[in-house]
Amino acid sequence: MMISKQNIISSDIKAFLFDMDGVLFDSMPKHAEAWVHSFLSLGLDFNEYEAYMREGMTGASTINEIFNSQLFRSATIEECEQIYAEKAAYFESLGPSYPIPNVDKVLQLIQQNNKDIFLVTGSGQKSLLNKLEHSFPSVFQKDKMVTAYDVKKGKPDPEPYLMALQKGGLSAEQAIVIENAPLGVKSAVAAGIFTIAVNTGILKDEELLQAGANCLYHDMMELHDDLLLFFLHS
Repeated sequence: MMISKQNIISSDIKAFLFDMDGVLFDSMPKHAEAWVHSFLSLGLDFNEYEAYMREGMTGASTINEIFNSQLFRSATIEECEQIYAEKAAYFESLGPSYPIPNVDKVLQLIQQNNKDIFLVTGSGQKSLLNKLEHSFPSVFQKDKMVTAYDVKKGKPDPEPYLMALQKGGLSAEQAIVIENAPLGVKSAVAAGIFTIAVNTGILKDEELLQAGANCLYHDMMELHDDLLLFFLHS
């Protein structure tokens, strides 16, 4: 399941589209713990694996899924705001999240090969968004970001990735997505984009492959080495 010229339709790749949590930052364990804390405080069942499976959804979508499945109703706007605020505050209380090991090398390699880099995240966690420039200087520009504040549907709908393509004036065949979550993979695949999954969390590989990932890696250095070969032969 390696990236190669043979399994990418187009040789005219112009941009790489990155998810944030679990791809750029090792923040998913904290997100999962914060979601579990917030739902359990309301007497609602939720666990870390479910949090990983729902990664990429907007906060409101996650809350409404749990409300509808357990309370048989949607959350009110006020409930969504209150729960997400509590979740965000608890996330912050868990301390800083650090970059995924070797993702900086992947980003540098892409820049060295003159490809654009976009951020496409369902997150609205301002501490991480604000940390991008500090952690990855001169990599992510505001006009090349799609976050929870930009979308209505969010992942797994293709909306976020279609929006990134539109911002970049790109066709689906000119982009590659780097994801770590099933819903993010589904979103990218639905947008028609070649999708690389990097399983940096607790999910089983088959969750990502069944979601439609074109290839799968277990760490960023593995991806870096294959991308290096890809660029050398492009």
